[in-house]
Amino acid sequence: MGELSSVLVNLAGMLVLMYILFQMQQRHMSFGKRVMTGLGLGILFGLVLQGIYGPSSAVVKQSNTWFDVVGSGYVRLLKMIVMPLIIVSITSAITNLKDTKILGKAGTLIIAILLLTTSVAAVVGAGYSLTFGLNGASLQAGEAELSAQKSVEGKKISFEAKPVQQQLIEIIPSNPFYAITGQGSNATLSVVFFSAFIGISVLGIKKKKPEAADFFIKAINSCHDVVMRMVTLVLRLTPYGVLALMTGFVSTSNFAEIYKLVQFVMASYCALITMFIIHMLILTFMGFNPFTYVKKISPVMIFAFTSRTSAGTMPLTIETLINKLGLSEAYANLAASFGTSIGQNGCAGIYPAMLAIMVAPTVGINPFEFGFLVKLVVIVAISSFGIAGVGGGATFAALVVLSTMGLPVGLVGLLIAIEPLIDMGRTALNVSGAMTAGLVAGKMLNEVDVNKYNQDIEEVAD
Repeated sequence: MGELSSVLVNLAGMLVLMYILFQMQQRHMSFGKRVMTGLGLGILFGLVLQGIYGPSSAVVKQSNTWFDVVGSGYVRLLKMIVMPLIIVSITSAITNLKDTKILGKAGTLIIAILLLTTSVAAVVGAGYSLTFGLNGASLQAGEAELSAQKSVEGKKISFEAKPVQQQLIEIIPSNPFYAITGQGSNATLSVVFFSAFIGISVLGIKKKKPEAADFFIKAINSCHDVVMRMVTLVLRLTPYGVLALMTGFVSTSNFAEIYKLVQFVMASYCALITMFIIHMLILTFMGFNPFTYVKKISPVMIFAFTSRTSAGTMPLTIETLINKLGLSEAYANLAASFGTSIGQNGCAGIYPAMLAIMVAPTVGINPFEFGFLVKLVVIVAISSFGIAGVGGGATFAALVVLSTMGLPVGLVGLLIAIEPLIDMGRTALNVSGAMTAGLVAGKMLNEVDVNKYNQDIEEVAD
């Protein structure tokens, strides 16, 4: 069978799987079941393609360029509505507030919780790195890894030009329209800042110019309704996006390279799972049923896992927090927005801490020293500002932490072969961390509808 014929057969197979998902939707099967089915079918189809053709074959690559129309197309649709969603949601939430002091309390509390959980994540990551006895000196650099190492060194030089203080300043956009285009690692926070500034300004003219304020509030509320409808339409495509993304990942994964670093993969996922359990314990302490939480967020976590983008997952995160978990709209938007750039438990917490522990012995530092561990946790928490919520954000987080600790950064490049696999779990944990922060802050300030949290799952998008 020729290459073109093989590609056509693979495309026909993908269409059959998509038709199965479509029939599930027509029969009104739950959103979570459809997403889980998409995940399972994607894994199986990817394994079949790799088993028949091999991960680096031209047939697999060509097939994935077509599958990518669905997978990456879906991710781009989500990213397309992120900025409009932030603007209308934050602005409308503020203009409808009766007490503007709530905004400051909510933002401060959510950020504090994100930083606290990131610190805990750093401890967990360091602990597992020590427990598994991971050591960067034991890794052998191949040709591909050395090339990646040079690339990482270049990123380090460019990133060092922007210290944490500068990143904090850049949250205030000098050109809000540029930030709305999504440029820069602080773009999301800049749009949140600008949207909040608009909302506060509207509240400020309510007394002096009530007609102008009322007109704007009605207009922004109408825009909010339209954007939320856009979100609903896009979310209906989630099972298909998960199917395509998972097929592409599994069919091209180099399991031989993964096997060489299996110890690091195991340690990483042990740390990620432990931190997720800690999220559940925190929610339990706050009076939430952790099993209800897991059941309701599973579609969001699956998409975050397959897409590897916290920012792209934001519309699903916000929708789940509001409609399934009962968090107020203002808190949901703040938590989801902040969670893409501040206090990412997986990318900015666990991963940099694990690498720092691995690298320390190569330069004569005892990673068991209490002073070293305390310094590491503090630096990880501070450095978690401004980490972009897309694939590769953990690389920058690791560069910042290792550089600040005075440690070599080459290990980041040596782990490039398994980066996508680890990043899947890290992204899912990032999203869980953002939702946990929102729920905890909401519960502390009475902004959670407990009845909605506890009620049975309703269909998100028919």
